[in-house]
Amino acid sequence: MSTRVDLSVEALPAHARAPHIVAVDDDPSVRQMITDYLTDNEFRVTALASGQEIAPVMAREAIDLVLLDLRLPGEDGMQIARRLREESDVPIIIHTACRDAADRVMGLELGADDYLVKPCSPREMLARIRAVLRRCRVGIRPERPKGLRGYRFGGWELNLNTRRLKTSDGRQPALSITEFNLLVALLGSSPRILTRDQLLDLSRLHNDEVFPRSIDVQVMRLRRKIESDPREPRYIRTERGEGYFVGEPVETVY
Repeated sequence: MSTRVDLSVEALPAHARAPHIVAVDDDPSVRQMITDYLTDNEFRVTALASGQEIAPVMAREAIDLVLLDLRLPGEDGMQIARRLREESDVPIIIHTACRDAADRVMGLELGADDYLVKPCSPREMLARIRAVLRRCRVGIRPERPKGLRGYRFGGWELNLNTRRLKTSDGRQPALSITEFNLLVALLGSSPRILTRDQLLDLSRLHNDEVFPRSIDVQVMRLRRKIESDPREPRYIRTERGEGYFVGEPVETVY
């Protein structure tokens, strides 16, 4: 029988304190390259050949970031990314040979934090990983006041603990992580107008390859879920030339 021992972070060995990256790629040479390069740069790496192997790793260990190839034999990488995003907030960088802009947009809409096209230099991969981890750690999302449980606006209630949005009649549209972060940013900043750049950062959609108006795609998707007429929005309003704001009074729920 094993004995469970609780250790403080400071007491853990250096390798256990290092950021833990899970790299999923069916090419053994790519897995070896990622493992060697990131290990040399003080990361801990678990290299996997398939998406089916992710769940057992997540069940037993803390993961700081997933580096995910989309082209996996017999598996849909987009489905894997969607499942990861539905089940956790772990940052995701898609690392794939898919060069189609539609694939990039779809991956980002599913909640990926960045998109790397193969072949890319190990140095660029390292820089992207560090940038995503840095954004997550510094908390680019709006600061959540202590004890705040949610927001109410125009008959809607957003629960911050469960990440569920519902109406008084019980309707509950499913939100992606990016849509949830976008809505939290808008509600938490109301009645201020947020620029596209601010919303890109706050919704964790920002990276060098995303075109400037990517946030408009997310706003459109969110409007389709909460507006009775997305063409004449009541809740998420546009200030021409500036950005977006919430058009209804926002009530905080403690």
